[in-house]
Amino acid sequence: MKAKELQKLAHQLRKDILRMTHAAKAGHPGGSLSMIDIVTALYFDKLNVDPNKPKDPERDRFILSKGHASPGMYAVLAEKGFFPKEELMKFRKIDSLLQGHTDIRVPGVEMSAGSLGMGVSYANGIAFARKLDNRSYHIYVMLGDGETQEGQIWEAAMNTSFHKLKITTIIDKNRIQNDDFVEKTLVIDPLDDKWKAFGWDVIEIDGHDMDEILKALEKAEKSKGPVAIIADTIKGKGVSFMENNPEFHGKAPNDEELKKGLEELDAKIRSLS
Repeated sequence: MKAKELQKLAHQLRKDILRMTHAAKAGHPGGSLSMIDIVTALYFDKLNVDPNKPKDPERDRFILSKGHASPGMYAVLAEKGFFPKEELMKFRKIDSLLQGHTDIRVPGVEMSAGSLGMGVSYANGIAFARKLDNRSYHIYVMLGDGETQEGQIWEAAMNTSFHKLKITTIIDKNRIQNDDFVEKTLVIDPLDDKWKAFGWDVIEIDGHDMDEILKALEKAEKSKGPVAIIADTIKGKGVSFMENNPEFHGKAPNDEELKKGLEELDAKIRSLS
């Protein structure tokens, strides 16, 4: 897909995120909206994955470490054909396939999430297995910026570079965690210098500019070592009243907010036609 088509698709998936969380009356729309441009680019331009063979040993791996952003992940997987789109409206319901945090029982999900900070460690394990099996698939991890306050992230990051493992980690730097701004909880900057000090190449991008996203993913793919892509994003991107609003980290839109959000996204889609 071209960048413009990917951007339109990302806005369509934003509509699914709003509908899912509205129907469930729960969920994490803010961080799902901030990462969706990047995840759309991955699944519809970069990743070698086949919904008909979700366990193909040669498939590329995408690990959503910030697993509470499951609405964004599920919207993409449904659009890709891993499961019927009807399942999205059962999000967070009892006995539903799609629970609040990503679960490996869902076709296309690589890691069950819940506690934060595990994604890079998990990716390291897959990278070691890739070496042992003599395979060449690519491994991507999505972290939240607040998540990088977890010590396990940095232990894993040292391990990655020490063992020369090929992993691309993408940090969704939307500056909001849980109920407040990241800087009020624990300052994480200079984030670029930290990853460089741990032996990673660093690429900094606008996480909502599809051209920049695609170029960064292409550059990371060609790198021989671990790469950290620091994506400057906006929590709740695409929906005016959700943008940079800590309230919507874990709050679903009500009826009026859903209507307004869908109208705004429809306008954005029309502007790209």
